[in-house]
Amino acid sequence: MHVFGSSGVRGVAGKELTPRYVLQVAEGAGSVWAGEYGRVAVARDTRITGRTYVNAMTSGLTGTGFDVDRLGIAPMPALQAYCDREGVPGVMITASHNPPAYNGIKLVGDDGVEFSRELLDRVEAAMAEDSTQAAWEQVGVDRDVESARQSYREEVREAVDRERIAEADLTVVVDPGHGAGSLTSPDLFRELGCTVHTINAQPDGHFPGRDPEPVEANLGDLRAYVESTDADLGIAHDGDADRAMFVDSEGEHVEGDEVLAALAAAELDPGEGVVSAVNASQRLVDVVEDVGADLSLTPIGSTHIVSRIHELEAEGTHVSIAGEGNGGILFPEYRIARDGAYTAARFCELVAETPARELVAPYADYYNDRRNLHIETESEREAMLASIEAYAETVDADLDTTDGWRLDFGDGWVLARPSGTEPLVRVYAEARTPERAAELAERMVEAAKAEV
Repeated sequence: MHVFGSSGVRGVAGKELTPRYVLQVAEGAGSVWAGEYGRVAVARDTRITGRTYVNAMTSGLTGTGFDVDRLGIAPMPALQAYCDREGVPGVMITASHNPPAYNGIKLVGDDGVEFSRELLDRVEAAMAEDSTQAAWEQVGVDRDVESARQSYREEVREAVDRERIAEADLTVVVDPGHGAGSLTSPDLFRELGCTVHTINAQPDGHFPGRDPEPVEANLGDLRAYVESTDADLGIAHDGDADRAMFVDSEGEHVEGDEVLAALAAAELDPGEGVVSAVNASQRLVDVVEDVGADLSLTPIGSTHIVSRIHELEAEGTHVSIAGEGNGGILFPEYRIARDGAYTAARFCELVAETPARELVAPYADYYNDRRNLHIETESEREAMLASIEAYAETVDADLDTTDGWRLDFGDGWVLARPSGTEPLVRVYAEARTPERAAELAERMVEAAKAEV
């Protein structure tokens, strides 16, 4: 039984993910938590199915004897901060960057850290067993908690250099994409001393302004707004606001890999560890080598990155930064969690002294090409992956199979892997010229479709 992917459970609401299924996950998680905890926190993003699925999760948890703190709509990192502060495990009902029809589930420990693969496996095993229901007098109760979002903002504000940001008198445009960050990020950046404009900042599970994923193709309105207002920076989140992407003062999209490289260069000391996924940009590799740090690559997904951070720390290697070029960045000294608002505030600390475009200029000599290949059936998926594997084994390039097939040609690389959250095969390519990146991506796409 395989329930949890690289970033929790996700599926089309009412089809692949139903209230009954959410109830099963609740009972499985409750079996793992039984005897150790009596209380669980539950939050959600703005999706229109969120309230229904929170109700199902609450029913499953209270039915097995847990009290439930209902945080309402809150960013994923706000739930994690609450769990860490209160010493309780938590559940986030969210599909993160997926389209509006999707929903999902993420599980969090009492330290505010997403569940490891080992703990997820325990929940999956428990779901296959009959759950133990509480006797009538032991059924849990639920209560609404109104303070989680404000407490989260306060924690972020205290953890960054507010004076440095405020003295720069930055103007920022915040685009939460109608997601959970709508209720936290605009106020946070005002509290940090910024002049704040907003776009798509009304919580709305239909996501009318743009799709939840903060990729360049979805941020045209943000780019235009930043340019028209002469703002210093545009900040965009995904549905649960654990990611942040940026637009510079000219209204140009800033590559997430450039941001990660710039933050790593400012954060890293020699001998420290960095964790990223197998699609890590050469930009990050260059920074790590220049500093004299060590880079550890994992399969794609926050679960794998979090697990590797724990492993390195247990081995005595301090990890000061981790994450991916999709805007999901972790600063383990703050919390082992992706946090879009905290990441944006840390980037603002740098932009306070150097404009964003100048800041990332040293890391702009690479070009990326990303493609999504849609899969209709399981047989089509199998045929596509078999074609990719055959191509990878015959090409003259260094092959890495940590997660999918990554081919390094020296002057560029290409990676193909099945998505862990959607019916897609994703293709990533990077090279010194856009033409070479496009060539590498197109060859992989042609190979993937050869036998389909």
